[in-house]
Amino acid sequence: MTALVAEETVVDLDQALWQVWKAMDVPEGFRAEIIEGAIEMSPTGGHRHFSVNRRLSRALDRHLTGSGLGPAQDGNVIAGLKVLVPDVFVAPDDADEIEHPEALGVLASGVALVVETVSPGSEARRRDLVLKHRAYAAAGIPVYVIIDDYDDGGAVTVLTGPDTERGAYACSARTPYGEEAVIPEGPAKGFVIGPGVTGGRRG
Repeated sequence: MTALVAEETVVDLDQALWQVWKAMDVPEGFRAEIIEGAIEMSPTGGHRHFSVNRRLSRALDRHLTGSGLGPAQDGNVIAGLKVLVPDVFVAPDDADEIEHPEALGVLASGVALVVETVSPGSEARRRDLVLKHRAYAAAGIPVYVIIDDYDDGGAVTVLTGPDTERGAYACSARTPYGEEAVIPEGPAKGFVIGPGVTGGRRG
């Protein structure tokens, strides 16, 4: 008697998502990210979102003058087979230093700081406050800044000390809108995010 053993094809989920993501034709006005075993597609922000990020980028650019680093917006930051698209991030001016081998973005290992400006809605808040918190920490991004209009009148939270194993940041400092949040470490150390970027308290 002959036993027939069916061969099982084992699909590597990360590889499958990576291949699907690379083949995607993302509509204008949207971004596609690979976060926690799923491709997340979300719209880019509205006027308020854009204005905050533009003011932040301009101020960061001034702060980082002469450092060899600068701000960038809405680019792919890649950690292994994970893809994240921060609203703003700080990386070397010479992007060739950290370009992904397939020219699909930049390597997370060369990114010093990321910023997310939270969009309205519970899903958007969960993505930035929970999913991206874990993803950026797991990728070893040294500083993660969250600008959140919907945190009790608005607040800036600065996260530092990424634990790549746990996917969490060791330190968190929350500053209400109207006050000045200060980046405590890295090339943007001393950079202030205050009313000039966020405006005053909202709601």
